[in-house]
Amino acid sequence: MASSSGDGRRYETDLTDEQWAWIEPLLPPPSKDGPKPKHPRRQIVNAILYVVRTGCAWRHLPKDFPPWGTVYWWFDKWSQDGTVQRVHDRLRNAVRDAEGRDPMASAGIVDAQSVKGADTVGRSTRGYDAGKKVNGRKRHVVVDTLGLLVVVLVTAASVQDRDGGQLVLGRAKMVMPSIACVWADGGYAGKLVRYAQAFLRMTVEIVKKKDGQRTFEVLPRRWVVERSLSWISRCRRLDHDYERLPAHAETMIHWAMIGIMVRRLAPGNGRRAWQRTAA
Repeated sequence: MASSSGDGRRYETDLTDEQWAWIEPLLPPPSKDGPKPKHPRRQIVNAILYVVRTGCAWRHLPKDFPPWGTVYWWFDKWSQDGTVQRVHDRLRNAVRDAEGRDPMASAGIVDAQSVKGADTVGRSTRGYDAGKKVNGRKRHVVVDTLGLLVVVLVTAASVQDRDGGQLVLGRAKMVMPSIACVWADGGYAGKLVRYAQAFLRMTVEIVKKKDGQRTFEVLPRRWVVERSLSWISRCRRLDHDYERLPAHAETMIHWAMIGIMVRRLAPGNGRRAWQRTAA
């Protein structure tokens, strides 16, 4: 992952000056009381993005980053105090604005992704998805029509899509009350559709496969959320679930999307996550 761009970055995951300019004002300013922080916040953020993208363990962070314990402390602190959520949401609003969209989306797509849980995932927060034959956790996500994350909820993999959908749609309505229509696959049909209409004032439209469909086909609206899950899974830390706490698993997903969005706002060298590889 060493950088060869010649811009002073040590690793390809390091933020450029333009990218850091988007994130820096969204982080809490250093406290004026007490000692000055020993490690720059930019290096803390770079270290977190390195872990997310490469999948290395915290203890295996390269030595030219701040100590892993310090990086993890900030990761946990920013997760608990809402900083990561705030940075993520502000960047999402900025991307939507840059695309000529209202920051408050009116429509979205819901889906779930089961991923294997590493041995660091405790028994109390993991389960078995019999349909996908996966022992681990499940990520319930709602994205907007650009594929940007609105909310994520991490549960045991044994939680049914429709049950997790009820929870994640409720969370989405709190974060973005403007959402009035959500597309979903057949796993969300039934009670969830009625619940969303009655309690969330939200219409859930089921996108069904064609009659007799046997092979893979791109379905309208559904491909957007599937692409978003693909973006997330390209981050090696997220191809499995390694986090002890579901809240930290959600934070890792937010950091993955922060990395994608800041590079969309201030592109650096190389292919973007949302672009195809050249033929």
